[in-house]
Amino acid sequence: MQSELTQQINNKSILEQLQFLSEEFAGKIAFSTSFGQEDQVITDLIFSNNIPINVFTLDTGRFFEETYKVWNKTQEKYNRSIYVYFPDKDEVENMVSEKGPYSFYESIENRKECCNIRKVHPLKRALEGIELWITGLRADQSQARTELDYFSFDESFNTTKFNPLKDWSLTDVIDYLHKNNVPYNSLHDKGFISIGCSPCTRAINEGDDIRAGRWWWEDKSKKECGLHNTGATSTQTIETKKIAS
Repeated sequence: MQSELTQQINNKSILEQLQFLSEEFAGKIAFSTSFGQEDQVITDLIFSNNIPINVFTLDTGRFFEETYKVWNKTQEKYNRSIYVYFPDKDEVENMVSEKGPYSFYESIENRKECCNIRKVHPLKRALEGIELWITGLRADQSQARTELDYFSFDESFNTTKFNPLKDWSLTDVIDYLHKNNVPYNSLHDKGFISIGCSPCTRAINEGDDIRAGRWWWEDKSKKECGLHNTGATSTQTIETKKIAS
């Protein structure tokens, strides 16, 4: 199925790909956004062109204030709904009651438990009945993603994953945001390339590994949250770029 879909979108623009797939998977296609740079590109394409693809986000309860601001600006600009999935309150209450609000700093097992409760479990609910899951992954985001395909089957969530920005560079993403006046997270101008939960994300310096700001206290080989099981971590270093002119 994946190879057939790749052939069907061959030579189509990204907009044409999204329009085509929204018809092929009508009612069973969704895009997950965390309001990062790449995700804002795809959101703009979907909303600006009224493509019938549901857009959803996973609110972990630990977002930066800046993330909530770009979320709000996005809904105001496009006047379209972004569906939200929260963690199960009982799971969060039990974890925090037993281990405290910062248990994820204590061990990789605790951090993965937190990611599972706040991200993976809500994503499983969000993807129920979804046959095509659109993501903002790019091949040059990490070494693990260099072999990224347009389509792959994700056994963890029992759905086909589509990565329309596979061949885009960070410069391509930033240029698109500028050109189309797309809202973006102001933290990107402060050295935050990959933005997750507030306690688990910090800015990086020029030349740092692209994932250095995520779970910085952990061994690099363990930096996975369970949403995208690529099996490795980034070794790419980048020049920290600002979006603002």
